[in-house]
Amino acid sequence: MKPLRVPRSAITLVIVLLGYLTLPMSMTGTTIALPEIGRDLHASGPALQWVVTGYFLTASAVMLLAGSLGDLFGRRKVYATGAALYTLGTFAAATSHDILLLDAARTLAGIGAAGVMAGGGAILASTFEGAARTRVFAAVGTVAGIGIAVGPSLSGLLVGSFGWRTTFLVFGVAGIVIISATLFMQESRAAVRPKVDRPGAVTFIAGLGLVMFSITNSGPSRWAGLAAGLALLVLFVRVERRSDHPMLDLGLVRNRGFMGWIVGGTSIALGSSGIMIYFPTYLQGAGGLTASGAGLVMLLMTAPVFVAPQVTARLVNRGVRAGRLIVTALALSATGNVLLAVLLHPGITAAELAAPLALVGIANGLAMGLVDGQAMGMVGPARVGMASGLLNTVRAGSNSLMLAVFGAALIALLQTRLGAGTLAGEVAAGQLAGPRHAELAGEFTYSWQIAVGAVAVLMAGATLLVHRLLRTTAPVAESAGAAEQRTGAQQETGAQQETAAAGAAEQETAAGTVEGATAPPPAAADAPPAGTRPALRG
Repeated sequence: MKPLRVPRSAITLVIVLLGYLTLPMSMTGTTIALPEIGRDLHASGPALQWVVTGYFLTASAVMLLAGSLGDLFGRRKVYATGAALYTLGTFAAATSHDILLLDAARTLAGIGAAGVMAGGGAILASTFEGAARTRVFAAVGTVAGIGIAVGPSLSGLLVGSFGWRTTFLVFGVAGIVIISATLFMQESRAAVRPKVDRPGAVTFIAGLGLVMFSITNSGPSRWAGLAAGLALLVLFVRVERRSDHPMLDLGLVRNRGFMGWIVGGTSIALGSSGIMIYFPTYLQGAGGLTASGAGLVMLLMTAPVFVAPQVTARLVNRGVRAGRLIVTALALSATGNVLLAVLLHPGITAAELAAPLALVGIANGLAMGLVDGQAMGMVGPARVGMASGLLNTVRAGSNSLMLAVFGAALIALLQTRLGAGTLAGEVAAGQLAGPRHAELAGEFTYSWQIAVGAVAVLMAGATLLVHRLLRTTAPVAESAGAAEQRTGAQQETGAQQETAAAGAAEQETAAGTVEGATAPPPAAADAPPAGTRPALRG
């Protein structure tokens, strides 16, 4: 009997999926623990919100650099380093006895998450091609959806039984498993390894960090910090234009099709992030639910993500235009936010929440895997790390800003209704107990209705914009450095053509394990007009 041989690409897929399962689970699970963290550490307002927003802020600021470093030094190395930093930060969070120390630990975990997310997407994009890539990124969406769905329920159970620190301990143990598993992954990097773009890295991280910190900060120095951050981002663009080996090839940004997928994926995240992060607090504060009860209600939104990504992959591989699917998802998200604004009231039941939460969840599921797969399909092998970093930077950065703005808007709306800033922060943190509970729950509900109504308007505008961006996809001129990388990649490809057939068969074997023995027909993604080469293909 011959020993069972597992393809190396299948091992890589499983390890990356483990990261995409753990990080979303940690993200949504932390939101369930916020009220308990606030009571235990006597925290509320921005300091408590930073447990979530700080994680996203640092992750988004570092993702572009992490993606480019993966192209240069190895995507597996960046993925493993990110997992190590995430694990260290998560264990530090579990032992924190002060809100500032907890915020710092979550910031470190966010830096690690940048390496896992940017490195993982680049690894898969460089390992799989064609229909196999479509199915693999659909699997990413499904697994991430499972993490998002299970996170609130698991954390609610852990918080209710053992306390909030246990949630971080569990996710820290999962991080150790990820680190150990990376030893079995195959390394990949760009064929040509230029020097690190240090001026670009410094100006981008400092600029984006200052902008995002200033927006989340309510102090008198916020405007000076915002102006300095914007000036650094302008300088970053100038540096990248003159660089032979830029951290970000601006040709990516000028491509309407690639930016259409970035805007689409970002908008889907914006349409759900406020609900995903802050709605469990509303359910516990205004609705009187326990942490585990709020987690179960959130399954209405997260459960559709179990199946929707695989449905999306089958539709794309059978000829349905991917652009039409993302526009449909945006419209569904807008509708869900409108319904939530109209139906919401203190003590709302799960049955009343089913329609709005399910619509937002279906929209998330349709986009998960679709966006990454389509965007990566437009980029050559030498730049998949850069593209993955840019995609995740914009998505996570916008997510961070959305969380900060959404949380600040809730507090500001409550303050205009209640008058006292301290009381508004306590209500936003779900602390409504006392004789004024009914009154405070009503004001909390009003603030939520205004906030999600504004999100619905934003989603409607995004639907129209993405529809226009994805109507046509034009080829883009490459920078000198990108052209050199593309030439090197082509030379490497030519040297490996004798083994291409075996590699393709291995990809199909690994990707086929995701959905069974029978693979769907080849992918029919949105392609550029006949007679032109695919945009950005190296």
